[in-house]
Amino acid sequence: MSTSFTMIGGEGPNSYRDHSKYQGALVEAAKEKINEAISTKLDIDFTSNLVNIADFGCSSGPNTFTAVQTLIDAVENKYKKESNIEFQVFFNDSSNNDFNTLFKTLPPARKYFASGVPGSFFGRVLPRNSLHVGVSSYSLHFVSKVPKEIKDRDSPVWNKDIHCSGSSKEVVKLYLGQYKIDVGSFLTARAQELVSGGLLLLLGSCRPNGVQMFETVEGMMIDFIGASLNEIANQGLIDQQKLDTFKLPIYAPQADELKQIIEDNGCFTIEVFENIIHAKGEYPLDPEFLTVSFKVTVGGSVASLFGQDGMEKTFELVKEKTQEMLPQIAKAKPGMQYLIVLRRN
Repeated sequence: MSTSFTMIGGEGPNSYRDHSKYQGALVEAAKEKINEAISTKLDIDFTSNLVNIADFGCSSGPNTFTAVQTLIDAVENKYKKESNIEFQVFFNDSSNNDFNTLFKTLPPARKYFASGVPGSFFGRVLPRNSLHVGVSSYSLHFVSKVPKEIKDRDSPVWNKDIHCSGSSKEVVKLYLGQYKIDVGSFLTARAQELVSGGLLLLLGSCRPNGVQMFETVEGMMIDFIGASLNEIANQGLIDQQKLDTFKLPIYAPQADELKQIIEDNGCFTIEVFENIIHAKGEYPLDPEFLTVSFKVTVGGSVASLFGQDGMEKTFELVKEKTQEMLPQIAKAKPGMQYLIVLRRN
């Protein structure tokens, strides 16, 4: 995950841990497909009876625990005859992640050894040929950095929005270029870490082909955050120059863009690339829920640059705008929740 973009930690009412059920629902919905993929596609050699599993971009829980337990259950089910299997789980995220909360809330009845691995997943964080199954959930929409031209007010491609809204083709091209580099680096690093026959599972959301970010709920909410920041800058409560350079290091790819990047990388064979449709796949039309959901993901970045007070004022305005714009949000184009299973070549 981008080191400049970290979920709000802790266990409080404004923590990511307390407001990540939307993300966690995808793992539950995909469980059957995950079991099937591991049953039919995982092919590892048991020389030591130790299975290494890693979650890349684990955050502070609890979704990571659901994800790794799902993998462990599936591996145990596949290798029933191997009665002495032990599991080692590596929880990876940036060094700014709240690992304290993660480890304080580890499931007490877990049947695995747990380790924290701080570091950017755009590079290798584990030894070569040491990993059997990897997972990354709702993490592959980050870029390692925002292209500098986009942040420069004097640049012809300066982005007036705080994210890649899709309103400027030039901005989209620069973000996508960086995204291709970063996802390619992510995949190459995982291919080096995985053993022959190992699997990498990716879960998250992307845009259906042809859908622009500003047409989605996510795009609208981030636009409300940008508009709210501009309002409080106009009131002199935060620095306008700082705001002009504030751009979120995220890019939500279209499905075909993500598929093409994986194919071009060449390290993996795509075994599964599916749209997982489930009851919690779309955000509810609730201003409070929507505001808090984006506060726990984007609020940390806002607070780090504009202070806690600036962040709180911003999201008070965001809630008002969300309430006002509910009819528009109701017409947003749905996203796509994906499960991708990759086998190392």
